[in-house]
Amino acid sequence: MNPEQPKHIPHGVTLEMILARLVEQYGWEELGKRIVIKCFTNDPSIKSSLKFLRRTPWARKRVEDLYLSSVNENPRA
Repeated sequence: MNPEQPKHIPHGVTLEMILARLVEQYGWEELGKRIVIKCFTNDPSIKSSLKFLRRTPWARKRVEDLYLSSVNENPRA
């Protein structure tokens, strides 16, 4: 990847897919440590987290940034 090329979420990858992958990779507890938001630390679920992330741009950006860094570290086939 060209270092000057901006990182971006591939077309077709939804927020739900991103969150599911992060939960699979890190689990809710570790995800809540990496991104400290209540929807990850207090009775977490995909549904409640998606609702919060869709209304909260700064939190969504942090989730997307973590996803991008995790994809670059551990790409799937």
